[in-house]
Amino acid sequence: MAAEPPERTRGVYMISVAAELAGMHPQTLRIYETRGLITPQRSPKNTRLYSQDDVERLKRIQELTSELGMNLAGVERVFELEEEIDRMRRRMRNIERQAERVQAELAAEIERVRRSFKRELVLYEPPGRDLMPSDSTLPVRVPIERPGS
Repeated sequence: MAAEPPERTRGVYMISVAAELAGMHPQTLRIYETRGLITPQRSPKNTRLYSQDDVERLKRIQELTSELGMNLAGVERVFELEEEIDRMRRRMRNIERQAERVQAELAAEIERVRRSFKRELVLYEPPGRDLMPSDSTLPVRVPIERPGS
């Protein structure tokens, strides 16, 4: 997963604004923070500051609880599984890139071996072809002298 642009991750909304954007009460945001479902940034004076990504996450929590009827434990599990899926996707992309590199290396090595064999190949002409008359269809007899005959 690519890094989010800073404008989406920077805490800019105070709790009342974030609650209104997400369609919930500010106390609900505090509950979600206590449960670890959301972690707002803090200003130098320790004021909660929510980013656009935080607001989107709050809307997702709202959707899971109100529309799908999940409790907060279920929402926590959904988020854990989504994070695990993201990690697995990143891992798969890394493995795929590594496999592509290995495949390219193997292809280059196979080509290198093929080229080395081509230099070693010599056309083979069976012996005796030059001895046979080209117009003759009959077999040629070659006398063989045997010792002691």
